[in-house]
Amino acid sequence: MRFLITILTLLVTISCSTAPQYRTVDGSMLGTTYHIVAETNLANKRIFEEMQRIDSEAIASMSIFNSSSLLSRINRNETDSLDAHILHNIELATKINTLTPRYDITVKPLVDAYGFAAKNREAKPNIDSLMQFVGFDKFRIEGRRIVKSDSRVQIDLNSIAKGYVVDMIAEWLDTQECENYIVEVGGEIRAKGVNARGIAWRVGVDTPFENNQTPGRFQQRVVQISGASLATSGNYRRFYYNDNGERISHTINPQTGHSQTTSLLSATVIAPRCATADALATAFMASDEKDAIALAESLRDSISVYFVLAPNKGEEKFREFSTLRE
Repeated sequence: MRFLITILTLLVTISCSTAPQYRTVDGSMLGTTYHIVAETNLANKRIFEEMQRIDSEAIASMSIFNSSSLLSRINRNETDSLDAHILHNIELATKINTLTPRYDITVKPLVDAYGFAAKNREAKPNIDSLMQFVGFDKFRIEGRRIVKSDSRVQIDLNSIAKGYVVDMIAEWLDTQECENYIVEVGGEIRAKGVNARGIAWRVGVDTPFENNQTPGRFQQRVVQISGASLATSGNYRRFYYNDNGERISHTINPQTGHSQTTSLLSATVIAPRCATADALATAFMASDEKDAIALAESLRDSISVYFVLAPNKGEEKFREFSTLRE
């Protein structure tokens, strides 16, 4: 009897120690932060180790800030070979570009000139000169190789990489039979199932007033998501004023080569995959209000959007446009 009690006690202990529970793991990756909440029996240490592996893999492949990454070496023409990560994202970026020419991953020469890629900005960027290296027609993919029309063509996957990494993490959690989780990397999110209270995950959309540098403190709206991804892009944090007093934001219009500042202040996209939401949010921000709304309307069957727009003249309240399914 004493032996049976000991065995039963061990079984109960093992069962309790492996029972799924909501765990929270925070850390840094891709030069930003990540936040994961998941109902799982995985130890926090195991999740943290997987995040480190994914981070090192993504940086080694796609980072434009890491001089030794594969993408940096491709941009310096030291190699033309593509790995699975870069190839996948170029293919997705090409699909987004067919929806709108306002999304273009060849804008890196412009991003560099404006000083948004850890480069010293040029006082007067020669836009006409740089535009000859911008456009999807400036390169092609042959198998797992990139062929450039000019060696000065460069690729920037910054507008899609965070969303792609969110997808990588979420899909790893799926392989671990995790049914309820939320993954956030630098503001890009993918959620599945429900939170610890048994309801859909709630995500705040920041109010896009100039220099709102505290994510989550001032929120324009709270959105519920489950079985979907969410990405928000805006021009109210990364910008500067040049010597002429002109506002230069980090969103570049690839058709004009100029920094894009319009009445569209922030664009939130909900889509099945986070990489898609990430890229489309950038595409909307590179568009003016009218074109962004027209594109959103045309994509109603596949994505939802929530736009925050500048107030009408003489008014203070932000305007909104939404195709969210309430």
